[in-house]
Amino acid sequence: MAADRPAATVVGGGIAGLAAAISLAYAGWRVTVLERAPVLGEIGAGLAITANGMTALAALGLDGAVSKAGYQTVVAGFQDTAGRWLMRLPDSAGAVATLWGLQRQRLHAVLRRAAEAADGVELQAGAEVVDVRPGAPDGTLAAVTWRTASATHTADAELVVAADGVRSAVRALLFPAVRPSYSGSTSWRAVISDTATDGRLVQAWGPHTEFGSLRVSDTEIYWYGYFRNPEGAVFADELSAARERFANWAPWVRGLVAATPADRLMRHDVYHLRQGLPAYVRGRVVFAGDAAHAVLPSSGQGAATALEDGVCVGRMIAAPVLAGDSLVAALAAYDRARRPRCARIARTGVMVARTGADLGGGWRQSVRNAFLRIMPAAPLLKAGEPIVRWSAP
Repeated sequence: MAADRPAATVVGGGIAGLAAAISLAYAGWRVTVLERAPVLGEIGAGLAITANGMTALAALGLDGAVSKAGYQTVVAGFQDTAGRWLMRLPDSAGAVATLWGLQRQRLHAVLRRAAEAADGVELQAGAEVVDVRPGAPDGTLAAVTWRTASATHTADAELVVAADGVRSAVRALLFPAVRPSYSGSTSWRAVISDTATDGRLVQAWGPHTEFGSLRVSDTEIYWYGYFRNPEGAVFADELSAARERFANWAPWVRGLVAATPADRLMRHDVYHLRQGLPAYVRGRVVFAGDAAHAVLPSSGQGAATALEDGVCVGRMIAAPVLAGDSLVAALAAYDRARRPRCARIARTGVMVARTGADLGGGWRQSVRNAFLRIMPAAPLLKAGEPIVRWSAP
């Protein structure tokens, strides 16, 4: 790699970090990716990528590989706890309702292979970032300090991408007042063997609870059970607790939980950034993915917006700067493009949660369910168009 190429440091080797590294390399930069975990990988079960996420992957040349690694399907609609339809989305819904189900590790593997193959990318696992000096976009370089098992290292960078997740160490250093909040809910998740269940995304809503399932391959289904629970609570037997919680739900829900081996089930408390960041830029540091805008899962946009951010880091910042444009202007353009969009998506997720998974019991359920049964699907689909019909810069 040419020594005179500008250098970027990406903090975080997840979806946002790897997408940013690939995009930076394609724009002609040298990139070092620092991942805190001892092994570069991904934790979790499944996810859904909507059309805007696939647009971002296409900009990285990875849409074909991700399509092969996942399963293309559609959003079917919403049910009550008994499995009765509240709203069905029409088969003609098109891009708004189209999505790709993936096991998280398979998406990460596609991104990692692309990063390893890109000219100028170095991946370092077991690298814990302990300090960041943001520098000034029109002056002093940024500097990142990290620890490995054997030493402490510091390196200058023309650009730092903070993509280290909802508990971002970089955000804690540069925006210490912005901290993740517990959503009030936790979520069971599992990918299990299955060939018979409807492969479309079906979501069932009950009091303070949501259950959904989505096919991620010809032989696997991903399901999640999202419910109100005290922060940090522990169940002695997670699988028994899940079976008990959904014991009176629709047969398809009970069947998926019953078919889940204990070693396939995981549970995570759900955190988000209530207000997001006041700016996605601080000095020469730019924020991406959950470090900037961790959203509720009800938005369905966590992975897609992380991929969008990664593409925009390369196309809106790295490429113009290499062509001679001002870093000040490029960083400002990124902030103007990304922050309002991601804030709108976060607000949408909160609104959906209030009427869906977070809604209490009793009359609230009856009123919501009755309203959804008479409401046409068209307004919902129209509201989703600005999100999924995104174009890469």
